Amino acid sequence: MPGDALSQDPAELRRRIDTTKAHPARVYDVFLGGKDNYPVDRNAAAAALAANPRGYLDVRHNRDFLRRAVTTLTREDGIRQYLDIGTGLPTQENVHQIAQRIDPTSRVVYVDNDPVVLAHARALLTSGAEGVTDYVDADLKQPAQILRDAAKTLDFDQPVALVLVAILHFIEDDEAYPIVRDLVKALPSGSRVVLSHLTEDLNAENVRAVQRTYTERGFTFVLRSRAEVERFFTENGLEPDEPGVVPVHHWRPDGAAPAPEVADPGYLATLDDIEKVRYRDINDVTDADINVYGATAVKR
Repeated sequence: MPGDALSQDPAELRRRIDTTKAHPARVYDVFLGGKDNYPVDRNAAAAALAANPRGYLDVRHNRDFLRRAVTTLTREDGIRQYLDIGTGLPTQENVHQIAQRIDPTSRVVYVDNDPVVLAHARALLTSGAEGVTDYVDADLKQPAQILRDAAKTLDFDQPVALVLVAILHFIEDDEAYPIVRDLVKALPSGSRVVLSHLTEDLNAENVRAVQRTYTERGFTFVLRSRAEVERFFTENGLEPDEPGVVPVHHWRPDGAAPAPEVADPGYLATLDDIEKVRYRDINDVTDADINVYGATAVKR
């Protein structure tokens, strides 16, 4: 069930792509070993990695938190509908792949505003025959549009999991809290929120260095404390699931983080530091490496 956004003219999509300015979704793609990015995005990722050489662990463990959260909500809590805002570019273990592997009838709507993501939406929309996967071209700052378009695919009379993973730190306080309020208000009882967020609580020097590299490139980049992250839940009547708001690598670890690709040492020697990230093992993580909080919560 492809969304209306997919019918946009390819030339119009190309016109919308700004290759002179880094985009968060494409920088994230660089750290995940993707190829759908531009030199400006790779330069931003390389600068962040130079500022914090083990910063790739934040990105990769954030992604693994998403895997565990969706698995838990689908398998243990019976969630069959997901609204994933700030989707990013297609990679392995997208929300619909995880959920539909457990229950093939799961329905997933992805939301992003990057035209590069939109151009690749057909890859995201490869759903099983029994399930539905759709895509909405919208900005997080447009909650009314998101909810209206998502309702074409999702049944808001039944529980929905709202996924806000590594997206809210790109929004200032005066917009972030009202946006989450409006989105949560539309969710029925029994719905869930999956949320992760960068913080300076844990390893301030490292993450502030990364923050500087992004703000120099024009990104809004808001580091929030644990209390400020918890506010997204407490102000909206959400009850965090155990273990609450914790560093992402401590959220119900299952020992199943993906193993790195194996590469010939001679080949690795030819790569620059950012290209080597995809071959790094994330299972050697320590508390000194992580600057991301994660949590899930239920709406009663």
